[in-house]
Amino acid sequence: MIVGLIAINFVSSNFYQRFDLTADKRYTLSESAVDIIKELESPILVDVFLEGEHFPSEFRRLQNETRQLLEEFAAENKNIVFNFINPIEEDATRERNIQQLTQRGLKPMQLSVTESGKSSKAMIFPWALASYNDQTVIIPLVKNKIGASQQELVSNSVQHLEYAFADGFSKLIKPKRRKIAILKGNAQLEDKYIADFVKQLGDYYFIAPFTLDSVSSSPKQTLEAISKFDLIISAKPTESFSESEKLVLDQYTMNGGKSLWLIDAVAIEKDSLYNDRGLNVAIPRDLNLTDFFFKYGVRVNPVMVSTLYSAPITLAMGEGSQSQFQHLRWTYSPLAGSSSNHPIVNNLNLVKFDFANQIDTLKNNIKKTVLLESAPLTKLEGTPREVSLDAVTKEEDPKLFNKGNQTLAVLLEGEFNSVYSNRVKPFYLEKAKDISNPTKMIIIADGDLIKNDVLRNAPQELGFDKWTGQTYGNKEFLLNAVNYLLDDNGLINIRSKEIAVAFLNQRKIAVNKTKWQLTNILLPLVLLSIFGFIFNYLRKKKYTA
Repeated sequence: MIVGLIAINFVSSNFYQRFDLTADKRYTLSESAVDIIKELESPILVDVFLEGEHFPSEFRRLQNETRQLLEEFAAENKNIVFNFINPIEEDATRERNIQQLTQRGLKPMQLSVTESGKSSKAMIFPWALASYNDQTVIIPLVKNKIGASQQELVSNSVQHLEYAFADGFSKLIKPKRRKIAILKGNAQLEDKYIADFVKQLGDYYFIAPFTLDSVSSSPKQTLEAISKFDLIISAKPTESFSESEKLVLDQYTMNGGKSLWLIDAVAIEKDSLYNDRGLNVAIPRDLNLTDFFFKYGVRVNPVMVSTLYSAPITLAMGEGSQSQFQHLRWTYSPLAGSSSNHPIVNNLNLVKFDFANQIDTLKNNIKKTVLLESAPLTKLEGTPREVSLDAVTKEEDPKLFNKGNQTLAVLLEGEFNSVYSNRVKPFYLEKAKDISNPTKMIIIADGDLIKNDVLRNAPQELGFDKWTGQTYGNKEFLLNAVNYLLDDNGLINIRSKEIAVAFLNQRKIAVNKTKWQLTNILLPLVLLSIFGFIFNYLRKKKYTA
């Protein structure tokens, strides 16, 4: 026995192994996450502010899951060092800490705490800061979703944790390699309207503007220059593309280039409605891209998607000083989601569109994945059509919204056939390709999806509605889309990991609290009394003779 104990101690002290016995393997890190940190040679310090005494039970679960996940990272590499900090524990520094964290973008979160049937408020900071070699990144721990309860919020957040930390560590450890071109020259959105998203992309990639104006004078050199970029983004072009420009873009795709298109097939702006008459006319917009996308297997139709499940419009109602801002139903701002578990849209908040168009997918050899679609209560409105703000005062007939889910964003993957195969080309190319290298493309039928508001000439956060206080999933969707198009280490696939989080029923706890307290106190005493009675009875019987 002594020899056996010595052998067990020797083995356990020299060999270390962790076993994940959970059904969903929640404590097993993805290969992509492990690859990011395996060659880490200097410490990453992680400060987690999700700490405190008066947490709701749901968020204490998030706290525990965060700690356990970081323990898994630390088990893979000892250079992962983490601390849990309560920034509002000390009354003397509470206000100063709140101000400093808020200035860094770590906004506090107000929670409802229900215990014993009584409700109260609590403040938490669901953020972490990761520091490495004089660089620091912010890691969000809460994954917001419109209309979600606190339990659903925590469940979504737990599923998002591994990706959030792996993404943060990747920003610190992995140097930028990929290059993205923001297309100019076809009256795309001005820089100030895409500034927030481009700033976010700058954490991952090299960004540069690229104009197609030089195609008219030197098309071959333009093709050579654009081929140096890994991805191109065309954000709401409003002027048509020439055939020479299309050939450059086609051959860019043939050589394996990735692309993200945000297209408006209908010309109408929400701002144009804020006039004395409150109306404007929506007309088809011809970008000369119909055959371009048709060859790849997609058609963006010049119709407007109108749905009852939409974001509100905020208007001043009333006269003079009596007017008040009201949030009114606006069917031309669809809120789109997805039932798919594709990593781009898995666990994604609703995405807001403005005057979105319908996408048809066509049969060819390209794999097509619908990323975003409207709600089932949808109708299609052809153009030209007059659009008026008076629509907010009319009662909509649900029977007219009978077109079902409409595709608003689609992913194309595979080997594309050239638009100019067996056609006369606008300029001569010595090595023009008719079939592409394997590549990817995403088409979104709304250019405003990438557009951030501008207040006092300062870009605002993409997806944030200053009137309702809601933050939609536009920025996260676009960032996921770009990461998926350019991802070569599988990091984006972590988002597909499904983790089941079970919670206690707070209502039942409040109703049955007294019963279970009495059970836990009295039952052991009753059992002990019965055991004592039986023991004494048997003892007396044995020794009484």
